[in-house]
Amino acid sequence: MMSLPILRWRDEWRQPGAVRADLLAGLTGAIVVLPQGIAFATLAGMPAQYGLYAAMVPCMVAALFGSSRLMVTGPANAISLTTMAVVSPLAAVGSPHYVSLVLTLAFLVGLMQLLLGLARVGALVERVPHSVVVGFTAGAAVLIINSQLGPLLALPLPRNTSVLTNLTSAVERLPQVQPLALASGLATIVLAIVARPFNRIVPAMLVAVIGGTLVAKALAAAQPGWPPLATVQAVVAAWPPLSAPDLSVDTVRSLFGATLVMTLLALTEASAIARSMARLKGDTLDGNQEFIGQGLANLAGAFFSAFPASGSFNRSAVNLEAGARSPLAAASAAVLLLLLLIFVGPLARHLPLAVVAGLLFVVAWGLFDVREMRRIWRDEAHERAPMLVTLVATVTLSLEWAILLGITSALLVQRLVRGDRLS
Repeated sequence: MMSLPILRWRDEWRQPGAVRADLLAGLTGAIVVLPQGIAFATLAGMPAQYGLYAAMVPCMVAALFGSSRLMVTGPANAISLTTMAVVSPLAAVGSPHYVSLVLTLAFLVGLMQLLLGLARVGALVERVPHSVVVGFTAGAAVLIINSQLGPLLALPLPRNTSVLTNLTSAVERLPQVQPLALASGLATIVLAIVARPFNRIVPAMLVAVIGGTLVAKALAAAQPGWPPLATVQAVVAAWPPLSAPDLSVDTVRSLFGATLVMTLLALTEASAIARSMARLKGDTLDGNQEFIGQGLANLAGAFFSAFPASGSFNRSAVNLEAGARSPLAAASAAVLLLLLLIFVGPLARHLPLAVVAGLLFVVAWGLFDVREMRRIWRDEAHERAPMLVTLVATVTLSLEWAILLGITSALLVQRLVRGDRLS
């Protein structure tokens, strides 16, 4: 009789403090996803609450059936942007028809992911070169910092622009920086670093969120003349409503191309994140099981009003930083998010966006594995090019192209090395 994949970690739960660490990491993740879920829903062209729905059921199912110890599944930047790009030509953004198509897309993507996992295509993920994963992780860290620069400085920077364009725009608008936002964000960063040695007692990320918010409140009271901080929108507490995909022939045909694109992107992103998390913990990743877990997560999510989900670099990194030890952390984050919405949803409007930005700056810095990058550069000359190609492509191109270019460059280097040896 097959056991639930999450049960492979039951020996971990017997370790002193393991369950407590997972629950506290889950609580931190639930708090962090409140503003992120709303933002990603906007990127996907969906009503705000759908971003939170995507952080519940898909997150729980992926934790139960996936292979990764630390990866958290839910709404993600690239997936959200691609959802709007592929569905908006078919229906008015935000309309009931649009929402129906997006939920149907989640079902179709999940079905294809599940079939690929059952066909054992996921084993190919294990062949992705280590240097490509390192470069992808570092590049994703740059993208996280780039996306949070505007909220940290309280500047209206244009969305979805290149890193160079965003930095140039920020420099040009430096006189407009709100000191309250910058001070709150920096306080959050400092608190996260100072509290890190006590992470086993209470998650440093949680200390940073609460402490940064209190600092913002104190500074606002001391300097009433400063402009008020932008905060997270108030959230209406609600269990994800039941939904059903539209599997009519016409709808499935119209979404066929979008399904292929989304499946490639979702699996590429989730696989790269899962590999990154596994490398950091020295785990062995079962690519096939991860494909199955992602497929079941999107299939289930389609019936609980969730748009397409994938591995989230932001939330996975927060999960790691908060001291998570097993998928129980991600599963508990889904449950705790619902409880948060029930009891403190309206209080979310007190959480400054600058505090969340400071938190994600800390997360991004943790993704730069400088020691490993130095080792590759010093000891593995044939891995330098794939690492650099992947890093640069991740920052300048789409995530799926970054992985493909990284793998291609690794294959070319390997062929050149073999040719030199033969000659």
